Amino acid sequence: MGKTLFDKVWDKHVVDSVPDGPQILYIDKHLIHEVTSPQAFNELKKRNVSLFRPDQVVATADHNTPTVNQHLPIKDVLSRNQLAQLTKNCAENDIELYGLGHENNGIIHVIAPELGITQPGMTLVCGDSHTSTHGAFGAIAFGIGTSQVAQVFASQCLLLDKPKSMRISVKGKLKKGVLAKDVALYVIAKLGTDAGTGHFVEFAGDVFENMTMEGRMTVCNMSIEMGARGGMIAPDQITYAYVKGRNFAPKDADFDKKVAVWERLKTDVDAAFDCEHTFDASDIEPMITYGTNPGMGMKISESIPTKNNASFEKSLAYMGFKKGESLIGKEVNYVFIGSCTNSRIEDFRVAANYVKGKQKAVNINAWLVPGSQRVAKQIKAEGLDSIFIEAGFELRQPGCSACLAMNDDKIPEGEYCVSTSNRNFEGRQGQGAKTLLVSPLVAAATAIEGKIIDITKQLN
Repeated sequence: MGKTLFDKVWDKHVVDSVPDGPQILYIDKHLIHEVTSPQAFNELKKRNVSLFRPDQVVATADHNTPTVNQHLPIKDVLSRNQLAQLTKNCAENDIELYGLGHENNGIIHVIAPELGITQPGMTLVCGDSHTSTHGAFGAIAFGIGTSQVAQVFASQCLLLDKPKSMRISVKGKLKKGVLAKDVALYVIAKLGTDAGTGHFVEFAGDVFENMTMEGRMTVCNMSIEMGARGGMIAPDQITYAYVKGRNFAPKDADFDKKVAVWERLKTDVDAAFDCEHTFDASDIEPMITYGTNPGMGMKISESIPTKNNASFEKSLAYMGFKKGESLIGKEVNYVFIGSCTNSRIEDFRVAANYVKGKQKAVNINAWLVPGSQRVAKQIKAEGLDSIFIEAGFELRQPGCSACLAMNDDKIPEGEYCVSTSNRNFEGRQGQGAKTLLVSPLVAAATAIEGKIIDITKQLN
């Protein structure tokens, strides 16, 4: 029997196995930031253990970073201390750090791909659940806990049970205005937030084969929101073209040799999956969430479902919505385009294309936060910054920003935020804040109108 993409990458990295038990998996790249690494570094000090392979660790400052006046001292004491601790730990352990002000600084799941650190066939981990993003390159990438961060520091390996495999195929052609984020939200709404538990997902079919790398990263980023351990997409010519020429990518003949290896990673025709799901691309439309988990989503043209379920009703009560209600015409005061899900140049091009020549609604606070310094420079180089500024948007500096309430960019209590981030849990963007997840196109349209509109009517 043939092997899946996941099998091929996993099996290549197995160092040893416990009979009928877990396996020791070698980790190629360890990505860290200021939030989950301090405890792990302290654990090493406590045990008097040195870092095994500091050259395979990449660090950045992203979660606690301000997105305004990054050249000034950080006001928040906790954030300032965490970033200072990261700097200290990286210096003591000879780890490359892309801190505030560095040309390579940004969200860890944005900078690793754009620098060519992420490559097909790799294993990557980070103390962050959305490490699944890197699976877009045909890599096994997943989030780990603090104790596991310490394990990788000490051994560059993890003791793990091999997950089951799932394939999600989306076939056909997407409608106009349907973006990768819509595909992800559609699949999660159909399958639920626990459908992927215990599985690694491979996304297959025409839709993913035709997606840009930015789109693929968005989909794999969201795979964790359906409970999966991670998501993957087989590498192809689109992947190779994206990787080629980047800072840490193989060069010249070495690159060609790598491509020859990467070509063999595709799932074999006779490979079997533990679970499979297939969807028709023509059924997908621009999506929006209405509840407090990413699975509570619907087509923007639809109305909130009517269910008799205590947790469902609790979620609607928090959001201030009613069963059977349409969200069209719902006024909001905040729009956020950013996060490791949608803060790449493609996302800002989509938004700029929509807002060009228009003016945002007066009631809207529209925050645009690039995922890295490089994205910020590209926005300026392409003249997108002028389009946004003229439309009344606020273009901020790179960072995780309003994705989560760990920095200054919090949504006030009781306010709605139409957001391109990945989670809409209670308090995720600030205590009492109410999050509606959407694509960059829907977010841009909301900012212009000052309310949620049926974008599909503008696309016909």
